Amino acid sequence: MIHSVLKASRFQNPRREALVLTIAISGCVCRLAFSSMKEINCKVDSSSCTLAPNREPCITESLSVSGNGTTTSSMSVKSTPEIEKKFVHHVYDAIAPHFSATRFAKWPKVAAFLSSLPLGSLVLDAGCGNGKYLGLNQDCFFMGCDISPSLIKICSDREHEVLVADAVNLPYRTGFGDAAISIAVLHHLSTENRRRKAIEELVRVVKKGGRVLITVWAVEQEDSKLITKWTPLNEKYVDEWVGPGSPHTRAPSSSSLESIPESEVSTSGEHMEVCHEAHASRYLEEEKNIKNQQEYFVPWHLPYHRAEISGASAEALAAGLATKDDKKGAVVYNRYYHVFSEGELESLTTEINNAIIVDQFFDKSNWCIILEKTV
Repeated sequence: MIHSVLKASRFQNPRREALVLTIAISGCVCRLAFSSMKEINCKVDSSSCTLAPNREPCITESLSVSGNGTTTSSMSVKSTPEIEKKFVHHVYDAIAPHFSATRFAKWPKVAAFLSSLPLGSLVLDAGCGNGKYLGLNQDCFFMGCDISPSLIKICSDREHEVLVADAVNLPYRTGFGDAAISIAVLHHLSTENRRRKAIEELVRVVKKGGRVLITVWAVEQEDSKLITKWTPLNEKYVDEWVGPGSPHTRAPSSSSLESIPESEVSTSGEHMEVCHEAHASRYLEEEKNIKNQQEYFVPWHLPYHRAEISGASAEALAAGLATKDDKKGAVVYNRYYHVFSEGELESLTTEINNAIIVDQFFDKSNWCIILEKTV
């Protein structure tokens, strides 16, 4: 069994706060000391693990407790599928400075949620990106985490309290925060089990009565032309997923829409009706496949003139993880997305017995939900 204890010393100025985390794991002690989080040193007995901006986080097996009190192993859920490593983690590390330069506007609904929190609330931002929401409410204290060391370095340079962590394995003790947010994160998780686990983690780390805001990209995009620029995943990428929770992909249709041959025009009305029904059925099947498509690669164009082009991008091009678009003068990265259908985000919370839905809404092509922890 794993027992966790966290002690934090706070000064009046949150930006200059130093935190010391003590975690007892089966009798071993792991201390995490950080200020501005430029580096995290983690020691367990004689072994050590250092998380710096150019390192992957170390994730250890733990036990998850469901709302009904049962304890289950969650190691398989925490095993990151290759598609996420290649088309989420590596991509955001490579494009971090350019991505950050485009992410400064605050979504009104998120800003309203954060502004409504009580004075002195501790807010946890899981998947904080470049930290644009950290510190938005000056009356609250913010802590953030993200899977990308490159984005975390940007946050750290801005003097935010952040660390590198996986959304399905948050490094905070149970009931630590007063509120939590996950903005445009869950759609980068490639299995239903991992998406549900991320929600469970957000609920776990807040106190009873604490609220959690989650937003994800929607299938129902307000600008339908955007989807035409995305690449639907097909059977070519099946081997990028692992485990029984892998998403289903849309196989190419074996039939295509065709015009009715002239020879059929002179046939009986009954035969013509059958032909029309067959073609109508094909058309409806095509429409159904497109509508049900939820797995996409969404391109990110990194201009040639960006400084980071000579580093991670050169390696990505050599490894076939990115392509060059000379017409646009950019290196093109594909980011994995699972876009959510209506009601899907809500359905992921049905097995979480210690939280209730207090609000859900559609905002700027995003499905959003607010949960409140009840136990």
